[in-house]
Amino acid sequence: MIDNGDGTITDLKTGLMWEQRHSGSTYTWEEAVNAVAESRFAGYSDWRLPVMWELITIVDYSRSGPAIDPIFKAVANNYWSATTFATNPDVAWQVNFNIGLVDFDDKNFTRYVMAVRTGSKEKP
Repeated sequence: MIDNGDGTITDLKTGLMWEQRHSGSTYTWEEAVNAVAESRFAGYSDWRLPVMWELITIVDYSRSGPAIDPIFKAVANNYWSATTFATNPDVAWQVNFNIGLVDFDDKNFTRYVMAVRTGSKEKP
């Protein structure tokens, strides 16, 4: 993981760029998808909600409280993924970073967002 010095982190294993901290707000799943798509954080306009496998890549099971590299700041418990539960479209996958628990929840519940983008550090 590299701190890019602009509030973003780049994961060298996956090439994904993450927000270093969440906004402090919680969102329903639909609100989360829209808020991230509209974000212009750190000068980038291609932020999105991570799919489940991407969110799992930043869980650090050697840690707890939170189970994530300390390079990420102000980590809360539950974060939405963009992945809908296969047998129920009203449910989406989430990660609880306090203990690294992968679970699913009703999309009307509110959760935090850890936005991600793919690609280089070049601003679009």
